[in-house]
Amino acid sequence: MLGYLSQTRVLRLAGLFTWVMVGLPVVYSQYESLLRHRGDGLDNWAVWLFTAYLAFGACYFWLTRGLRDGGGHSAWYDRVVLLLLTTSALGVSYLSGSGLGSILMMVAAGVIPWMLQVRGGVLWLLLSQLAVLPVYYLILRMPLFEALMQSLLYGGFSMFIFVTSLVARQQTDAREEQRRLNTELRATRVLLAESARVNERTRISRELHDLLGHHLTALSLNLEVAGHLTDGQAQEHVHQAHTLAKLLLTDVREAVSQIRDSGAIDLAAALRPLTEQVPSLDIHLDIAEPLSVEDPERAHVLLRCTQEIITNAVRHARARNLWIQVRRDSEGQVVIQAHDDGVGADGIVVGNGLRGMRERLYQCGGELQIETRRGQGFRLRASVPGAPVLLLAPVP
Repeated sequence: MLGYLSQTRVLRLAGLFTWVMVGLPVVYSQYESLLRHRGDGLDNWAVWLFTAYLAFGACYFWLTRGLRDGGGHSAWYDRVVLLLLTTSALGVSYLSGSGLGSILMMVAAGVIPWMLQVRGGVLWLLLSQLAVLPVYYLILRMPLFEALMQSLLYGGFSMFIFVTSLVARQQTDAREEQRRLNTELRATRVLLAESARVNERTRISRELHDLLGHHLTALSLNLEVAGHLTDGQAQEHVHQAHTLAKLLLTDVREAVSQIRDSGAIDLAAALRPLTEQVPSLDIHLDIAEPLSVEDPERAHVLLRCTQEIITNAVRHARARNLWIQVRRDSEGQVVIQAHDDGVGADGIVVGNGLRGMRERLYQCGGELQIETRRGQGFRLRASVPGAPVLLLAPVP
């Protein structure tokens, strides 16, 4: 069964299993106390002990809720929950007068790499294990040296779990980066295939127009001259050949026009690979079909803008849902409208991604609009002209 689980899910289940196993001696110790003091019920210490134990389980369950999707928890409230998790583990040790809190801190060591940097996580881990030292020295009456060695021993076990979880996070990040690169490669491959098809159609139509059309025009003119120089039955055959030449020239022009009109890039086929299999984010893509763009450069700009929108929703907005709508407005512009259900912000901080997106859009005559508010996610509107804008100089 474990073969179907990701490594982060296995770490989470292992931590919860260890938490349950730690609860057995806690419950057993209080059960013995109840047998000795029948009818008295649980004292305040026992109530606080069970509260600390259950609080640890609830905090651990909360902090490991999204580890299977990759990435960590960097929100301030997650740091508060981590502090409560550590405090609960220490509370179990002090209230039970045992080293059970050190075991719970070993469980917490699997969460710390997902929330803190390596140096901060190691320091947090060592300080929390040394905080159990008074339990061994004052409550369990161990010599100071033995109490210190006991704390450091549990600290070594916790460090092993910390490193294991750190490796799991690095592998998860690497796997997510590989997935993102593969998605970009697939989308770029589709765009390149569409661009190659458009370029080949344009080349064929140009060759037909320039070569075959030129020769047919010359043939038609020569046949027209021949019709004036001949008479009788020969003139009738020349007129028929002239008519066929003009029909053939008309057919060539229509074929060239059809080839050029059907040489647009299918934008939907290029954008769909970007929205597939994105972890921790449900992307709702609404794209008008058929939606084609004549210019490969503008199609590439729209592709990169969509890619940046998805990246920002995952990394910065911490959104669970992203809605993307792509359409062509009444003025012929291709418009991308996107909004998410992320945390939002009080102001817009323009980083390299948004700056690059804005520069790409401005270079092809487009524009970018961003709106955000704390707790209401991000809204974005990007638009580009459907065809290159030609600036013509006035003719004198």
